[in-house]
Amino acid sequence: MDPIMCFKKTAGEIANEIAMRLRRKRKALKLSQKKLAEKSGVSLGSIKRFETVKEIAFTSLIKLTIALELENEWETLFTQKQYSSIEDIIHE
Repeated sequence: MDPIMCFKKTAGEIANEIAMRLRRKRKALKLSQKKLAEKSGVSLGSIKRFETVKEIAFTSLIKLTIALELENEWETLFTQKQYSSIEDIIHE
């Protein structure tokens, strides 16, 4: 097995990390799930499912990030340039 492959995260691991980060932010803002539902327009059931099962519609996820004042995080998503070698970095 390729040693680099050992460090790649699964979709489930990434979903879990995102759900836990948003849950921590919700709690830091002292928002209950119900209050977050009211503020975001996302149903309480969807928020509960997201925090437990890690499943949510993409649009609902965006609404939650806006309600949690994290919408600027989307601006940097996928914008970091990827290099395949040190030569690519040197020749840029």
